[in-house]
Order: sequence, then C-alpha cells, then structure tokens
Amino acid sequence: MFTIVSEETYEDGQIIFKEGGAGDWMYVILSGSVEISRTVEGQKFVFDELKKGETFGEFSFLGGIKRSATAQAVGETTVGIIDRNSMDKEFNKLSSDFRSIIVASIKRFKRMMDRACDFTTRTENRVLKTLSLNYEDCKSYTNAYTQDISDRGLFIKAKNPLKVGEQFMLNLQLPDLPEPMKIKCQVV
Repeated sequence: MFTIVSEETYEDGQIIFKEGGAGDWMYVILSGSVEISRTVEGQKFVFDELKKGETFGEFSFLGGIKRSATAQAVGETTVGIIDRNSMDKEFNKLSSDFRSIIVASIKRFKRMMDRACDFTTRTENRVLKTLSLNYEDCKSYTNAYTQDISDRGLFIKAKNPLKVGEQFMLNLQLPDLPEPMKIKCQVV
C-alpha cells in the first residue's frame, strides 16, 4: 500500500516527533502503538492512540504546517517512514481544486484543535444563560445572543461573526436592568 523508505523502532515512551517541530514525513505503524497528544499550559492532553496500520504525520505533509501534536511510542513500536516522493506524486495526481480543499480542511482542523485546547485550560467560572444583545460594527447593526459568559468575556452567536481583532460597541440587556449595558469590545 505505502512505499516505505526506512523503518525505525522506538522504546516505550520515546518521542517520535514533538508538536511545533518541523518535518513533513508521514509514518505508518508497523507494530506497537503511538499516542498523539498536545501540551497546553504544562498539561498533557491525549487525542488518540493509534494502532498497527494507521498513519500519522499527515498534517505536516499535506498542510505544509509545523507538527500540530506530539507522537510518542506506547510499548516497543516500529514505524515505517513513507516515501515522500511517491506521496508527492500521488497527491499531485489530484486536481488543484481538490488539493486546495484538502489543505484548507487540514488547516481548519488545526485551528479547531487549537481552539479546543484553549477551552480545556479555562479556569474562570462560566455562566450558561441566554441573554439578548446587539452590536454595531462599522457596517451594520446586528441582533444576536450569548449563552456563555465569564468574567473575561462572552461568546456571541451571530450569523455573520466579526473578524478577530475587530472592535465594536455591544449593548447587553441584563434581566434586572431597565437599559442595556453599553460595552466597548474586541473580538479575540
């Protein structure tokens, strides 16, 4: 199925590659298992444990991005390094539109992983209550709502979200106040 250029064997707990590192090799597990994890604020989060026959390292290869996770051997593990040239040939056989879709999907998935990791490290209390609000950006006036509030911010559910970094005036209607609170905000 894959053209393997070399094999490497790792002992239990040995790191195959670290998140944030460079590298565009893809691997297939020939024996053993590989744990895929990320470290967020000093805490390790395990995403998956891959078994014999499964591949990993494809984000860096296909997306042209740095390693998005750490790969670590579970037990003695042998991996095959998949030939980069044969994978390039196969990938380049796809239409440019389809290649663009695959790369965009990988980058979107990485952003979602990054965002999910951000949520796992929140320490502030959150209030899950629906409140109506509206805001005005430089183009329009939008009605929306929030269901997720903390002392550091709130999540606004809107059809057309603003871009990160954009500033706006928020009118938040709290249940016990006759007038909405006017709050200068920035999208983060």
